[in-house]
Amino acid sequence: MKINKPEQLWVSNITYLKTNNGNLYLSLITDAYSKKIMGYNLADNLKAESSKFALINAIKNRIYPKRKLIHHSDRGIQYCCPEYTNVLDKFKIKISMTTKYDPYENAIAERVNGILKQEFSISDLRINRSEIENVVKNAIEIYNNFRPHFSCHLMTPNQAHLTGKFDYKKWGNFSINEIWN
Repeated sequence: MKINKPEQLWVSNITYLKTNNGNLYLSLITDAYSKKIMGYNLADNLKAESSKFALINAIKNRIYPKRKLIHHSDRGIQYCCPEYTNVLDKFKIKISMTTKYDPYENAIAERVNGILKQEFSISDLRINRSEIENVVKNAIEIYNNFRPHFSCHLMTPNQAHLTGKFDYKKWGNFSINEIWN
């Protein structure tokens, strides 16, 4: 599939964050073209409802609601259950899922998890729930508005999402000379 505009393909995933009271689970919906985190939810469980809240937030944040959209995820029970798929159906969002349990089949979502955990250090804070909620909110705000991506020609996710006027680059086909020339 050629990704050539925002809100053509969303990728979804869940990652865990350690706190001083156990794990919290961060559900993310990311636009594959712009890398913008469109919606998220932080919960103390892995229930489908928690992932559904992230999806509903993403839908509310759409800038191009008339565009045909595909939602891609792994085959986690949260994404396969009717509580989640009914929301996708209601908004006429096509469903795509990995064929195997291979993280490369959802690489963009995995990469965003890694950026938030490594660059923004949100994975092992050992702080309480209200503090981690603020840290996550701020990290996503900074990620969307200030962190440039090479695959978006050094635009931030928000700039890339609003502009939507560049050829999407995969790392395998990416040349640093394209930026400097």
